[in-house]
Amino acid sequence: MKTKTIVILISLLVLSFFLIQCQRSQKVAKVGEPVSNVSLIDERENKLKLSDLKGSVVFVNFWASWCPPCIEEIPSIEALFRSLSGEQNFKMITILYRDDLDRISKSAREQGYTFPIYRDPDSSAAQQFGITGVPETFIIDKKGILRDKVIGPYNWDSPAVTGTLLQLINE
Repeated sequence: MKTKTIVILISLLVLSFFLIQCQRSQKVAKVGEPVSNVSLIDERENKLKLSDLKGSVVFVNFWASWCPPCIEEIPSIEALFRSLSGEQNFKMITILYRDDLDRISKSAREQGYTFPIYRDPDSSAAQQFGITGVPETFIIDKKGILRDKVIGPYNWDSPAVTGTLLQLINE
């Protein structure tokens, strides 16, 4: 009798784990599909919902100060932010991944960086975007559709990137 009970309990645990994994995989953002809403907090404790930005092209970058490729990428993100910050329908969100927002914000501002920095308090944004590491970047169009996903560092202030983003902004 005990063996049967143990087998049933183990089966239920395996089934539960499988169902949880299936639910997670269904929520992961995929290119060409709408992005789920996420809530973030900025350095002043203001909340931002991704749904509040519908109607704008949104550049979302996950990064961390302990990540050398992220640090190398930051100047090009800042340059992109400065070049497109005048565009009303462009928003940038950089999200710290497993890092300290207060410390990083202060350091970034001291270095002259002006792009917005957010934290993902419960890691729900990281889960919904399905990030596997940092840096990872996502481009969302004005309708809330994920248009591109870039894993790893990239030169974000190149003319090709700016042109592509302007094209999406003007659609």
